[in-house]
Amino acid sequence: MGKVAPRKLAIVAILYFAEGFPFGFVLDAVPIFLRQGGATLETIGVMSLVTLPWSLKLLWAPAVDRWFGEKAWILSCQIFLAGSMGAGYFLRVSDPLLFFWLLTLAFFSATQDIACDAYTIRLLDRKELGVANGVRVSAYRMALILSGGVLVGSVSRIGWHGAFLAASGVMALCALASSLTLPASKDYPSASGLPVMRPFRELLQRPSAFQVLLFIVLYKLGDMAMGPMVKPFWVDRGLSPSEIGFITGTGGIVASILGALVGGYLTSSWGIFKALWVLGILQAGSNLGYAFVAAVPETGHMGVYGASFLESFCGGLGTAPFLAFLMAICSKEFAATQYAVLSALFGIARSLAGAASGWLASSMGYESYFTLTFLMAGPAFLLLPWVRKWSWER
Repeated sequence: MGKVAPRKLAIVAILYFAEGFPFGFVLDAVPIFLRQGGATLETIGVMSLVTLPWSLKLLWAPAVDRWFGEKAWILSCQIFLAGSMGAGYFLRVSDPLLFFWLLTLAFFSATQDIACDAYTIRLLDRKELGVANGVRVSAYRMALILSGGVLVGSVSRIGWHGAFLAASGVMALCALASSLTLPASKDYPSASGLPVMRPFRELLQRPSAFQVLLFIVLYKLGDMAMGPMVKPFWVDRGLSPSEIGFITGTGGIVASILGALVGGYLTSSWGIFKALWVLGILQAGSNLGYAFVAAVPETGHMGVYGASFLESFCGGLGTAPFLAFLMAICSKEFAATQYAVLSALFGIARSLAGAASGWLASSMGYESYFTLTFLMAGPAFLLLPWVRKWSWER
């Protein structure tokens, strides 16, 4: 098992807490701010376009590889995020600058993601990726709890303007922590003199590139296809808003954090390849818990609780080796660009699966649809022979 120096784990925790906080702020806190301020559902829907920078970040990822170094990008983005969040103090829901404000937050957040991912890939040795990614997922989830839960819960006492200032303070502390703890990233040959397309070609010209990239698209397809239909299922089973809040907030996130930590430990113990298929089977199999609860209404609310916590825990198990694999196959020289490409593939699968989920669940019913999401994981496992060649663990 690869042991990781505590300093490295602290750096990973700081980086991914700083990644998760603005993401949760934009996706979880801001929609509530808009609705409480009187924004229509149509307006809130249009505002979701501000998430595009997270999907398109591969377009400017080569700039992070080519110029300045990741630490400079990380600190700059965190400072700009702190300032942008603080600027929300002066905005109202009806302000015409609101969309530009959100787009600015999303752009700096997505750019920070590029730099943090590249920095982490270059910081860690391959044997350290398992444990480090368990810490990574846990820190990210804790940031989501703070930005999407604690921060929103504080609004009744400090108001939205106070919440924006508090969010700004959190990002300022992240910038301070980064400046004090992040050493300069390891030196690699500069990409500034290389063609922009070189990172893409280096990835695509490897043997069996098509099969491995298809595996990345498919590995968490079952989880992503089930996700959009889980909350409607809770509502249709009669769960109250407070019960839903507990499942989506504290209970579900704690279960996913525990799963990520266990998954990270097992990935370091077993190696990435074995963890991918063993924990991937558990990740897919947990969807059958929801299928069972949908088929047996007598399980009641406690059955929904059990299925949710099982799915969250197993989702965390499968995420740790998957992220470790994505980092392991990136060239350290082109870490920013290649990881952005791989995460974009993952994002495309999430979008397509979500778009089809409502139609399929409506036509098939919850029980059959949740069973189908389990079967959706099968094709990824057929691609494991090619994945093994890329995992450097023969």
